[in-house]
Formats: sequence, structure tokens, C-alpha cells
Amino acid sequence: MIELYKDLEKVDDYRWIIPKSGNMRVPGLIFSSEKMLNQIFSDEAPVQVKNAATLPGIVKYSMAMPDIHWGYGLPIGGVIATNLDDGIISPGGVGSDINCGVRMIRTNLSQSDVKNHIKSLISVLFQEIPCGVGSHGRIKLSREDEKKVLIEGSQWAVKNGYGWTEDVDFTEDRGRLDGADHSAVSNRAMERGRDQLGTLGAGNHFLEIQVVDKIFNVDIAQKFGIFKDQICVMVHCGSRGLGHQVCDDYLEKMGRAVSKYKIELPDRQLACAPLNSPEGKEYFSAMKSAANYAYANRQCIMHWVRCSFEKVLEQSAEKLGMHLIYDVTHNTAKIEEHSVDGKNMKVCVHRKGATRSFPAKMPGLPKKYYDIGQPVIIPGDMGRSSFLLVGKDKAMEYSFGSTCHGAGRLMSRNKAIKITKGRAIERELEDKGIFVKSRGRETLREEFPEAYKDVRDVVEVVHNAGLSEKIAQLIPIGVVKG
Repeated sequence: MIELYKDLEKVDDYRWIIPKSGNMRVPGLIFSSEKMLNQIFSDEAPVQVKNAATLPGIVKYSMAMPDIHWGYGLPIGGVIATNLDDGIISPGGVGSDINCGVRMIRTNLSQSDVKNHIKSLISVLFQEIPCGVGSHGRIKLSREDEKKVLIEGSQWAVKNGYGWTEDVDFTEDRGRLDGADHSAVSNRAMERGRDQLGTLGAGNHFLEIQVVDKIFNVDIAQKFGIFKDQICVMVHCGSRGLGHQVCDDYLEKMGRAVSKYKIELPDRQLACAPLNSPEGKEYFSAMKSAANYAYANRQCIMHWVRCSFEKVLEQSAEKLGMHLIYDVTHNTAKIEEHSVDGKNMKVCVHRKGATRSFPAKMPGLPKKYYDIGQPVIIPGDMGRSSFLLVGKDKAMEYSFGSTCHGAGRLMSRNKAIKITKGRAIERELEDKGIFVKSRGRETLREEFPEAYKDVRDVVEVVHNAGLSEKIAQLIPIGVVKG
């Protein structure tokens, strides 16, 4: 690790190269400020960047965003792209919570409109939206309906009354990845997903009521419908037990495929198969199915967020202006066209704890944002702030149209629990004006603010590197945790 740090080559103030050595097919590229390098090299994540650079078919760089920390195989905050001819696809390069993502909802409300209602709002949200480990939802899917969810994603949810038609337009991929195949999903995964639709889960997943604290670009903020002191809601969750089971199932299959295809790996956690192999195609279809489940999950949660606001404030969600700004996804692999060595080519982009950051004029953007760029949502910890940004051209040049996905953990959950012994995190947050409801005290200790990097430092890196532009900063005033 010391050797790796010593060999770093500085490109500019926000890009650092890990030179090719050994079996690396491409260099590593870390987006970071000098200030953050010590944090980034505090665990084995940079070694994982180097390991990923050995994967067959990888092009350009093995990349890491400033929120990078150790993960399974590929670090969280890692981005790689493989060619379609002899490149691989890796479950560890996508992550266990397939299509973990963030959804941001605006309102017409100012902070003064909810200051006397915040505790009621959080209490009702906590009651209406199941959260916690193994939580079960109010939607009981038949096997046939669950198959439709895996194919149709959030479009299934809207069609069945959980949201508005316009929500689909403001969801990445319009809430549905083509090519999903429920037959690639195991019976065990289907069982785990059958009664978890519309649930938040636990860990770093959350639902927050936030206030727009600062605006950095007034023109784009207005086009996103954002104004100072505005109330917004952010939802962060993924594919629940179904997605985790898909990952587990295919890690086992890929472990066997590595030998079959004679792929040499520095770390067995990077188990993979050629994208065009039967194993690779089957995993890709299963991953898309889990991603569609996650889109539907966040769509159903948003429906109950609207219902909760209606119940407490006694006004319709339409009158409250509760429109979806955007829904971004983190843990996925997608076929996209990018410039590699001066040539446009289709590649399979793995983003694990990383977010798309597409600039203006890109195909697939909502019509409303076509001339602006894609909204990028970067949540922080529950005690500090989150950010709304917009995609920029440099992301296409530097990072396969990618940026960071959050603050990034600074310490393990076990260490966080140990270090917060005797502390009342809930009371500490309430003293700061943040009302929290959680299924357990241990979750709050695992997720206490100092367990994470300061999201402001992370966002400064991607802003100054030109991957995304800061539009607004939001601070939490109410939080629901599992």
C-alpha cells in the first residue's frame, strides 16, 4: 500500500494515476484532492483499483471516485468499462445491492410551512414506509405480478396506481432496463423479493426531509424547480433481498466460470465471465431484473411519501407540488457508447457506488433537461448535507460519464458502533435540529455522521474536476432510518 501511494502520478489537482505494473492491462485513475488522499489510502480500496485493472477487456482506466472505500472485489466508488468483444461482466463490479439509488422529490413548501409539522411528518413516514432489516411491505405480490415487476420496473408501479405517469419520464432508463429476464432469477431471490416491494431496508438507506440551504447556479436550479429554503425529500434504497440474492447466486456461478474460461484474477472476489458467454448473458439479464425491482421499489416508496404529506398537511400532493426531480442509480452495469483512444465504441460500464453524470444533449435525457444535463444527486450523512448537481462534458471525456454517489464511509460499521458507545446519537441530532426515527439505536450508531467522509469535500472534487457542477446544497431536518 505504501508503495502504491509512493508511485502515484499527479495529473492535476483532482486526478491521480496508478501506473501500470504487473498484470495490469490499464492504469488506475483516482479522482481526489490532495487533502483527501490520506483518507482514500486508509484502507485497501486503492489496491482493489489496481486489481480491477487486470480484468480481461478493460479499457482506458480502472477508476475510483473520491468517495471510494473498500468493497467486495471492486471498491465502492469504482468505475470500469470492458469492451464487448472479449470483455467480462462481474457481479462484484456491480455490487450486492443492485440498483441502489437515490430519488429526489421537490415541493412548493418552504421551511416555515413545515416547521410545526416536521415531527408529525417523520412519524407518519416511519409508520407508512416499512424499514429495517428484513422489513416486509404492504404489497403482497403474486408470482406472476413479481415477474411483471422484474420486467417493467417502475412502469409497473405507476400502472398499478403507485405514482404519476410523469414520474417515469424523470427516472433513469425511464425506470426500466430492457433485456431483463425473470427466468434468470432464482426461486430463492424471488421469494425474498415477494413481500419487500415498497420497503426502505436498513444500513445506509434512508428517507430524508431536507431544506435547500444554498444555491450555486440559480438558472439551472430554477429549471430543476429548486429555490432557497424549499422543502425536498430524498429517498435512498435499492433492490432489497432480491438483489442481494441475485448477486450471491451469480458470484457462485462466476467462481466456476473463472476456471472454465481460464481467467486469471488477483482476487477471487472479482469473479467474472465473458460478457458474451452463457454465464455472462444470464447474469446480465438477472441484474437487469433486480434493477427493475429497485426502480419499482423507490417508485412505491415515493407514492407513500406523497400520501404521508397529504395526511399531515391536509393538501393534495399535486397542490403541494411533489414532483420528481430525478431518480439516479448506483450499482449497475450498462452498455453505453463512449470514446476510447479517440474512437467511439460500445462498452459495458460497471458503476459500483458511482452515478451517471451525463451532460446536455445526451440521448435518453428527459426532454425538460435535454439542454441542461442530467440531475446528479449526491447524498451525505444524516447530520450534514446533500447536494444536487448536473452532469458535465468532462465526465464523458474522463470517466465514462460517471461521478461519485455519496460521501463514502470513513470507518467500518463495527468501529462506528465501538466508537459511539455511550452516546445518544438521536439526541445529538435533535440538538442540531434534525428529528430522527429509526428501528434501532445500533443503526444510528453505525450511521453516525463522523463514520462518513465530509460530503462537501467529495463534491468539491467532482465539481472542480469537471465531472458534475454543483447546483444546490440541502440540509436534513427529518430522517427515517431502518
